[in-house]
Amino acid sequence: MAGSSEEAPDYGRGVVIMDDWPGYDLNLFTYPQHYYGDLECVLIPHGIIVDRIERLAKDIMKDIGYSDIMVLCVLKGGYKFCADLVEHLKNISRNSDRFVSMKVDFIRLKSYRNDQSMGEMQIIGGDDLSTLAGKNVLIVEDVVGTGRTMKALLSNIEKYKPNMVKVASLLVKRTPRSDGFRPDYAGFEIPNLFVVGYALDYNEYFRDLNHICVINEHGKEKYRV
Repeated sequence: MAGSSEEAPDYGRGVVIMDDWPGYDLNLFTYPQHYYGDLECVLIPHGIIVDRIERLAKDIMKDIGYSDIMVLCVLKGGYKFCADLVEHLKNISRNSDRFVSMKVDFIRLKSYRNDQSMGEMQIIGGDDLSTLAGKNVLIVEDVVGTGRTMKALLSNIEKYKPNMVKVASLLVKRTPRSDGFRPDYAGFEIPNLFVVGYALDYNEYFRDLNHICVINEHGKEKYRV
């Protein structure tokens, strides 16, 4: 309300899931039988994820102003988020009076082994980043934790002088190790939990889980490498 003295909500944080949120009981949802006993709870149901991504697409298109976009998808965890986000962006373009060109490239950033960040970022794959020069770049990531991995990638990309760089992350973790980096677009802000599902993995398992769930200790031990 105009003139209200109440503090406006910070939509830049996305949907904020508090630390004391117990999640949803697994028995309320369907999920692959081979993961029975490996999960603590459903943190974010699939339907809510899809709705939130649709809104992010609207926000991105509004900010970029119907300009051509070079989407840089961070694999592997970001592929499902990226595919759904790009589809929503294309739908908005189809229903507008101007065509928006969207090209997608892929890169892998390896920073986790088991449930621990390895600190050092390994960049795997991706085309020549010099092709990003002068482009409007949208980096699509699954999770921002400490922020160091994304800062390292941004530092690398900015050497090639893109016109603009924006970061969209499905999840942002509240962690004491965070260096304060915030993506331009955040789907959900979550507690410092190791989550799986919706293409987020634990040593390559759980990518086939549609909901975002919290893995339990039994699951971590079962799939540890």
